[in-house]
Amino acid sequence: MWTVRHSHRKDPDGRSVDCRQTLTLSPQPAGTYGRLRIVFDEGPGRYVPGGAPLGSGDVGFIRGPDLNLHEPGAVRALLDVVLARGWQPEERKPVEVDGWSLLEAAAAARALDAGAEGS
Repeated sequence: MWTVRHSHRKDPDGRSVDCRQTLTLSPQPAGTYGRLRIVFDEGPGRYVPGGAPLGSGDVGFIRGPDLNLHEPGAVRALLDVVLARGWQPEERKPVEVDGWSLLEAAAAARALDAGAEGS
């Protein structure tokens, strides 16, 4: 099971700043393993929309690949990349990973899958 959450950090004056999209993968049955959090923090050359005109769950590079974190194929592609890079699902404590380090490989895998489906 997975969830997608948009959040902000508060500045010293209590204003919301620094958008963040977090994809959390929760093993089933609940409590069997630790959660995996894939985090996309806003930054130069990246987009992490908080509303219109872009869709909920969209993350990407301004001039590059993107994913929608609500799409099962995108979630699977991110999971496959993080597993290939050594994440062990058996870990009991939650793990947080920088999503930007996974995005290009996951988007490329997703594009290959889409091409294979269209054949």
